[in-house]
Amino acid sequence: MPIYEFHCDQCDATFEQMMTMSQRDAKVKCPACGSKKTGRKLSVVAVGASGASAGASAAGGHVHSSMCGCGKPHGSCGMN
Repeated sequence: MPIYEFHCDQCDATFEQMMTMSQRDAKVKCPACGSKKTGRKLSVVAVGASGASAGASAAGGHVHSSMCGCGKPHGSCGMN
């Protein structure tokens, strides 16, 4: 079940609520003040790197590869 982040317009609190995706647009009561003047926030997601990307982080961002960012050999997709 996803966790959504909310902001209360009444007391300026930020809080998280676990709910199903079908409930995500329902009004949620602020746990701090009880107001239903709340709105869902855009949450930032952190994703861990693995493989060549992790090596790039450890090596200061420099990885020499014959692959493009799209996963195809350099030059074959038009991205360089």
